[in-house]
Amino acid sequence: MLARGYKLVEALLAMLMLAMVVMVFGNVVLRYVFNSGIVVSEELSRFCFVWLTFIGAVVAMRDGTHLGMDAVVRALSRRGQLICFALSQCLILACCVMLFWGTWRQHEINATTAAPVTGLPMIWVFGVAYVSALGIGLHTLAKLWRVITGRIRDDELIDISESEEIPHAPGHKEARP
Repeated sequence: MLARGYKLVEALLAMLMLAMVVMVFGNVVLRYVFNSGIVVSEELSRFCFVWLTFIGAVVAMRDGTHLGMDAVVRALSRRGQLICFALSQCLILACCVMLFWGTWRQHEINATTAAPVTGLPMIWVFGVAYVSALGIGLHTLAKLWRVITGRIRDDELIDISESEEIPHAPGHKEARP
């Protein structure tokens, strides 16, 4: 069931990307061919980009595709890797709490502020931070639980790849189906 949920999230990301491409490309064609444009598409494409970024961060967390410095961690013993992994997960969790709390504190302002063109309450744009903070936070809690219970494998302690050019570095997890 969780895999199906991620498929839906990935489909949402694809739809957001498609919407952005169609709106931006359509506006470019309209401007160069007809010397006009659709103002609302500029704003909506920006909103799609914000949602794409925040939801994409949750998927990247699940897949372990964020960048980091794994060369340092690889040089450590298993105990050192466990400590670094747990510390990094605690820092991520702290950032998620701050993101959620900051969004909560700004909620009323964003709910009462309208977007200039569409008139949408800005909470529809920035409220995605709730989704991102909760999604990443839950992944982080699950990883911390696996560390505490001793069920984390050695290859999971290196959770990222140091370079985008080396997506399948030794110890890097394969993409999930």
